[in-house]
Amino acid sequence: MSDHRSNSKHPADGPSPFTGADVFAPDDSRPASGYTGSASSQRPASQTMTQQLLMIEDDTRLATMVGEYLSKSGYGFTHATDGARGLEALESSKPDLVILDLMLPDMDGLEVCRRIKNLGGDSARTAVLMLTAKGDPMDRIVGLEIGADDYLPKPFEPRELLARIRAVLRRGGDSGATAGTQKTMRFGSLEIDRDARTVQVGGKTCDLTSYQFDLLVALAERAGRVLSRDQIMEAVRGRELEAFDRSIDVHMGRIRSAIELDAKDPKRILTVRGVGYVFAKQQD
Repeated sequence: MSDHRSNSKHPADGPSPFTGADVFAPDDSRPASGYTGSASSQRPASQTMTQQLLMIEDDTRLATMVGEYLSKSGYGFTHATDGARGLEALESSKPDLVILDLMLPDMDGLEVCRRIKNLGGDSARTAVLMLTAKGDPMDRIVGLEIGADDYLPKPFEPRELLARIRAVLRRGGDSGATAGTQKTMRFGSLEIDRDARTVQVGGKTCDLTSYQFDLLVALAERAGRVLSRDQIMEAVRGRELEAFDRSIDVHMGRIRSAIELDAKDPKRILTVRGVGYVFAKQQD
């Protein structure tokens, strides 16, 4: 895994982690500690049900700038400086999304993501947006494989961060229930419940991220139709900024592992070489 500390952890000694750092005006009066802010302390007064964000990042200057920008955009914001504090904050503040840096002082960010996805219950379904080293696709592939919903390379534009957060949170909403379609789809022993946003095979619940659930719904709604990767991404609203085509393949592999009897010999989601994927209409 690449080491991007030289650029992202000590911005005073090197390039800013943002491509537009002047957008952020850090407040020097705000304390920088291991766990700053709370779900309520930075909630805009005009909103009572603000979506909550947790950033796990040991660069407090970066976190302060991000927090100010996102708070002004209408989100509640909490910051933790390492993985252990981040996991503790996850349990106490119940965020809607975690912004997770991969380089942390106490544990690897990928390990933090694994632990989040192994927590069980609602905590395991918390959306995760990874901050990765620019030009290091392996970090992104591994992160997506273990359940991250999206990634953003450093340095990044603050507006892109905001757009990706909104996109991930939209996918986690009630986008699966489409007017005029059934709430529960059944294909043999596979059952997809739109309202509960759950997937079961033979009565056993499958573990999918929010994005993977939406991908599966998009395929199931078009059962029997061959879809290209671009068509699949277009079918899942809010993915307009996705430029890493391989991520679809990674997510499809995760979905297959969850719903197929044998992921290496899939019967539900089939690959059409040179084109994309097709969801089988007839299934056991």
